[in-house]
Amino acid sequence: MSLLYQIALTKVNGIGPVIGRHLLSHFGSAEAIFSASKKDINGIRGLSRRVIEGISSTDSLKAAERELQFVRKHNIKPLFWGDSGYPKRLAECVDAPLLLYYKGNADLNASRIISIVGTRNATPYGKSICADFVQAIQPYGVTVVSGLAYGIDSQAHHHALNHKIPTIGVLGHGLDRIYPAANRDMAAKMLSCGGLLTEFPSGTKPDRQNFPMRNRIIAGLADVTIVVEAAAKGGALITAELANSYNRDVCAFPGSLNQEFSAGTNYLIKTHRAHLITEAKDLQYLMNWELISEPKQPTQLQLPVSLDASQQRVYDIIFAAEQLSIDEIAGKIQWPQSKLAVTLLELEMNGVVVALPGKIYRIA
Repeated sequence: MSLLYQIALTKVNGIGPVIGRHLLSHFGSAEAIFSASKKDINGIRGLSRRVIEGISSTDSLKAAERELQFVRKHNIKPLFWGDSGYPKRLAECVDAPLLLYYKGNADLNASRIISIVGTRNATPYGKSICADFVQAIQPYGVTVVSGLAYGIDSQAHHHALNHKIPTIGVLGHGLDRIYPAANRDMAAKMLSCGGLLTEFPSGTKPDRQNFPMRNRIIAGLADVTIVVEAAAKGGALITAELANSYNRDVCAFPGSLNQEFSAGTNYLIKTHRAHLITEAKDLQYLMNWELISEPKQPTQLQLPVSLDASQQRVYDIIFAAEQLSIDEIAGKIQWPQSKLAVTLLELEMNGVVVALPGKIYRIA
């Protein structure tokens, strides 16, 4: 019964994420909102007459009953804001949808989720980058999110499926259709290795205004958004801007100065809206991710190069602690900072130690 009222709440004209959460905070549940007296509803500040009348009317409940029948018939899982199954990363966003419709088997709260976005007019350069990047991230145990559109989105989903990486398509329409139609077969495969997600109920067409709304979900679901290839204007830049507004990391692949569909990625990098990356290892470094599918086994380390006395001393200190910050190493070794920095750089260039974000070092 509570699901019926949750769906009905999203059917009331004028109720979006902000007003919806305000009402939920006041009344405690969607059912309580519809059970409240008109006097109590009128007592809530900021509600328009349209919203008050919509709550009092039975129209939204009737529409919710039809949607509930569709959901049950097609084994769709509704996820209401605040429920345990609702994506936790997305729930942190101020404009997170009140209700999501989900079909698939991927974990929307997986430990590592990345969004890959880009132009619908992907060039051979962009396609090549996307193919190599998706293959290279497979050992890191990620889930790939994109928008099931032509171009880079389709490339991201396609290569994720090829490498058995869970991949989720976020739609700008209801789950009663697939747009573009050319991606129907791929969408069907994603149901068994990923899923399809939308905030839009059945019957919603893929209208232009829906896609910026779709993009906020793509950005909000992920730890980091990767822009592979983008023109100076377009949905990929909107997604990147949204990710930045949610305090999520954004990365972009650079491109030729004369290439139309690299203008957007170059702009993101130039204006410090995105980290420059050229391969999956750059993302691994930024996010401080370890491999998952090939866990390191404890073995006797054989150094590939001979170390001088200074390098050996720094190496031994890091090895004993597994990883240390440069300040912690300095405290143990009591050297001038300049000498330590040079020695660490030498060890890093020789592949003996790895520098992690925050000036932390570990044995390679």
